[in-house]
Amino acid sequence: MEAPVTTWTDSTADRPVALTAPSDIDRAAHHRMDEAWLAAAWSHPTTRVFVVSGGQVLIDETPEGRTELVMTPSFEAPLTEAHRYFLGTDDDGVSYFALQKDTLPGRMDQSARPAGLREAGLLLSPRDAGLMVHAVALENWQRLHRFCSRCGERTVIAAAGHIRRCQACGAEHYPRTDPAVIMAVRDSEDRILLGRQVHWPEGRFSTLAGFVEPGESIEQSVRREVFEEAGVTVGDVEYVASQPWPFPSSLMLGFMADATSSEINVDGEEIHEARWFSREDLRAAFESGEVLPPYGISIAARLIELWYGKPLPKPGTVG
Repeated sequence: MEAPVTTWTDSTADRPVALTAPSDIDRAAHHRMDEAWLAAAWSHPTTRVFVVSGGQVLIDETPEGRTELVMTPSFEAPLTEAHRYFLGTDDDGVSYFALQKDTLPGRMDQSARPAGLREAGLLLSPRDAGLMVHAVALENWQRLHRFCSRCGERTVIAAAGHIRRCQACGAEHYPRTDPAVIMAVRDSEDRILLGRQVHWPEGRFSTLAGFVEPGESIEQSVRREVFEEAGVTVGDVEYVASQPWPFPSSLMLGFMADATSSEINVDGEEIHEARWFSREDLRAAFESGEVLPPYGISIAARLIELWYGKPLPKPGTVG
């Protein structure tokens, strides 16, 4: 019998996983089909708009040292025909829209700069990061799903960017989200299993991860992915947290998992190298620069940190 999934108690829950902090934005989905309400919201003087293009937005630093999305009133926004996405409202009744364009607009003051989510997600406030995640995910989906998967005809945008409708066969298509598991695997000696993908730079190690297959539970996916990528078998699985990951359309489901074997046999296709690390091993490898930590925005860093017991040391520092 397979071991059940339990829930891990996150001792650092006061510090949310990147991209998951409460944004205080009400997505107000009930307004998406109300064209009269959307038109009124768009024309309201308090409404704020930003442009998303190729997964990037414009960000700027304020005189107070904050990093913010570059947003404008709707009457100053670039013209667009249909690619206008309603993202929600805040507690003050301000409505937010994103415009999908082929290029980002220029800025007269030259101080703003383009940034993708991997960079901006660590710099922006929870409100701005939440708006950006929503907009980037919609843009990715819109660009990749312009034709009906049922009949092949071109689809049109509806529901303020949250549906694509086929006018030929009547099918409605919704933004897709692909569930993926990401796991910190521990052995009987309380070491952690980290791997390096074939296309990563030398020294970059992180937790193992992979997509959930059709007809598969998440705990089955954890065990299958770890065995396929590293040849290690897994027993107990504990859920930690999830993270939206629109690169282009994933939802990362984070786990702690207990290995029931320790011999490593990498697949050589996705994982080039995998190693067991004790806390002392990992600290020394980080400090020497031999091992580079996962990108800070990823839930992988939180999973490793939960096992490590405190914030991870930075490369080249003594922690």
